[in-house]
Amino acid sequence: MRYLIVTLAAFCSSAAIAQSEAEPIDPAVSVSADRLEADLERLVAFSTRHTMSAQDDPERGIGAAVDWGADSFRAISADCGNCLEVVLPERVVQGRRIPTPTRLRNAVAIQRGTERPNEVVIVQGHIDSRVSDVMDFTSDAPGANDDGSGTALVIEAARVLSKQKYAATIVYALLSGEEQGLYGGQLMADYAEEQGWTVKAVLNNDIVGGSCGSDGYCDDTHVRVFSEGPRADLTDDIRAAQRRNGGENDSPSRNLSRWLDTIADEYPGELDVRQIWRTDRMGRGGDQIPFLDKGYPAVRFSVAVEDYDHQHQDLREEEGVTYGDTTDEMDFGYLAKVTRLNVRALDRLANAPMPVAPTIDAAVRTDTALSWQTIAGADAYCVRVRRTDEAAWRASVPAGTAGQDWSDCVVTSEQLAGEKVDFIVPLRGDDWIFGVQALNELEASPVASAVPAGSFAPIPKEQGDSE
Repeated sequence: MRYLIVTLAAFCSSAAIAQSEAEPIDPAVSVSADRLEADLERLVAFSTRHTMSAQDDPERGIGAAVDWGADSFRAISADCGNCLEVVLPERVVQGRRIPTPTRLRNAVAIQRGTERPNEVVIVQGHIDSRVSDVMDFTSDAPGANDDGSGTALVIEAARVLSKQKYAATIVYALLSGEEQGLYGGQLMADYAEEQGWTVKAVLNNDIVGGSCGSDGYCDDTHVRVFSEGPRADLTDDIRAAQRRNGGENDSPSRNLSRWLDTIADEYPGELDVRQIWRTDRMGRGGDQIPFLDKGYPAVRFSVAVEDYDHQHQDLREEEGVTYGDTTDEMDFGYLAKVTRLNVRALDRLANAPMPVAPTIDAAVRTDTALSWQTIAGADAYCVRVRRTDEAAWRASVPAGTAGQDWSDCVVTSEQLAGEKVDFIVPLRGDDWIFGVQALNELEASPVASAVPAGSFAPIPKEQGDSE
């Protein structure tokens, strides 16, 4: 083990890490608003995509829509030399909003990583739609924004990113059954678990194609990213450890949200991320939740302002107000910006190492000891800090640090030699939150916080408060 006293001065911005000489390619520049609109129009043409609608009608209903989604992935795969494996996980479901046994299918495309194929990032949207009565599976339910927008985003991301090769695997998923109770999200989360995937991140996109609300307020410069606080899979012991030592604001999903915000900030002419520090909107939910329940890091993208007149509504006009989720209420330029942000995030996540799982010793001492195991795909690591009441990780050295000469925060692979790292920071742990980023010559991972349950992995049920 190596004990290292180092500085946090550079804070490991991408400029501080050795980069390849060639300027990295930004795949997001290839995103097309016209293609997104064409895909939306095709989805709306199925008239309804309600989960209990027709399974065998070639023109109308959920069966035709899922088949079209799978065929879209197959066409993309043909263009990239069969780089995508297209699968259709399915099961029969029944529940409160599905009174009779019903076939449920997802359309999924898997772009295998070249170095760490079991390390997976997932981008998803739900393909099903609904009207005012969630049980009405016969009326027309265009579902343009909710969630044709997320479906089109996922397909466009596959078109763009399939042109590149990545160390880790990218999974593109179109989910059914969201409106009836997150059935497709549960099926996809179960599928990921059955495959034994190491899920680095799930980007759920649901209602991402409009820029004006039902009150007339418009905002095409922000996108909301929802992230949970305390993890859904906490054990009683770890929950008790968080009460004593902190970590309520440092779940993997919360740190994924912070990381996405930094990505968006690099492109000031695009979208700014408005972090919403709750699992989903008030009283509502989305397909990120089944992943969170299993302990996988997951966030939800959604528009800055929602238009309630044009989601979950019968097609009609009342007192001069039109209702219904139709394409004429969409902002395809805005949808393209949300798609570009997702593409940039997926591109970086699939190149970046998996976040490490740091632990901390800071009790009754004037410094703080961090430890973590080295991880595949990482060439260096960086310690990050923030005050306990600060929202974001600091990008500059803390002031007043007992005269320490802090010149470099990077621990390189040459120093590590494949060993466990023990890292001493000359700060009292009571006053700070600490985290670690894993880096390589291409990208930096999201920060993993050195708090109970801060690691980007499901918590073993038998694990106590030792994490």
